[in-house]
Amino acid sequence: QVQLVESGGGLVQAGGSLRLSCRASGRAFPITMGWFRRVPGKDRELVAAIALSGGPGYLVDSVKGRFTISRDIAKNTIFLQMNNLQPVDTAVYYCAGKRSGVSSYSLWGQGTQVTVSS
Repeated sequence: QVQLVESGGGLVQAGGSLRLSCRASGRAFPITMGWFRRVPGKDRELVAAIALSGGPGYLVDSVKGRFTISRDIAKNTIFLQMNNLQPVDTAVYYCAGKRSGVSSYSLWGQGTQVTVSS
């Protein structure tokens, strides 16, 4: 069984930075990992994703130029560096993983709150 363990998050002022980490442990590691965020009353949004094998990754347009997704393959860990945070970025951020042969994200972390004050 694979577990996704998140760390990071918290409260920052607008313009500040936070770094989220997510480590996969167990067997059958995901081949793609990403970060979703959810705001109450809105649909869950894929913010960033990256293949553990390589490639530049994906960022939703609203965070390009501010967020960066990266990976440490040896540690089965991904990172989301969030700079110039804005109040609209306030949400619960979830780490997610996609297994080989599965088209959807089926592995989920517990979620971490990111709050940006104006």
